[in-house]
Amino acid sequence: MHTSRALQAGDLPGDIKLVVADMDGTLLDATGGVPESFWPVLDRMRERGIVFVPASGRQFTALAAMFAQAGPGVALIAENGAFVVRDGSEVSSSVVGAEFSTHAVAVAREVAKAHDIGLVWSGRRSAYIERADAAFVAEVGRFYTGLQVVEDLARAPEEALKFAVYDFNGGSAGSRAVLTEALAPFQVVMSSEHWMDVMDPAVNKGVALRALRDAVGATADQTMVFGDYLNDLEMFTEASHTFAMANAHPRLVEAARYLAPSNREHGVVSTLAQLLDAPSSGNRHGRVVQAAGPQIR
Repeated sequence: MHTSRALQAGDLPGDIKLVVADMDGTLLDATGGVPESFWPVLDRMRERGIVFVPASGRQFTALAAMFAQAGPGVALIAENGAFVVRDGSEVSSSVVGAEFSTHAVAVAREVAKAHDIGLVWSGRRSAYIERADAAFVAEVGRFYTGLQVVEDLARAPEEALKFAVYDFNGGSAGSRAVLTEALAPFQVVMSSEHWMDVMDPAVNKGVALRALRDAVGATADQTMVFGDYLNDLEMFTEASHTFAMANAHPRLVEAARYLAPSNREHGVVSTLAQLLDAPSSGNRHGRVVQAAGPQIR
């Protein structure tokens, strides 16, 4: 466990190859969009040969649309690590078997009798739902641009990469505990208070990052990760330079090496800009980039 502190000039090596950032609560601003100030920073990273990687529970098509203007060189970790793509080529993927998929649909229908939840079946091409009320469709539509309503979710037309559950009352109100027990050994991971991902226990963002590091040829010491919530924890084990946002979950702050300003303050962008401005020498006595959190002793 680290004691998070503010990044200081000279803390990071000059040969960073991979920068990975969670989306909601991390890179995305308070409106849920990519800050306009990010794009010039992305251009500078590309000039330095640094690969930028959005890492999210969102579906691939939604992430690809958000970064359509980025051009070549951006890799995408989608579906909380179940689908990884670089320059249009699949790096890795994991699908849920048919037997468990049918079971997950049945469990969700049963849990929905006591909790206000809906299930999302997420495939490579599209996401599928059978709950069709306007409130649920609107919530799902915020994160899934490719979305179809089907009559019977258990008969979705493609394999599932993962399942997502939205609970209008919040997963900690009870549905997470019920789902965790009923869906074991699959893991139920909270990506926010209301969203939970149901995934193969061998799949997470950290496993995806490891595969991408191998594809890019980057070591942990050449990798930076930014995150804010529990589904980002596994990525921190695959990078030496880990940043928890000021708005991050306390467990992520405990695990991170550094603190970054909040997503509302565009903390990923400002930290990356200062990294790119910093000299590549090992000077450890530069100015403090962001004063937050206790100092390492």
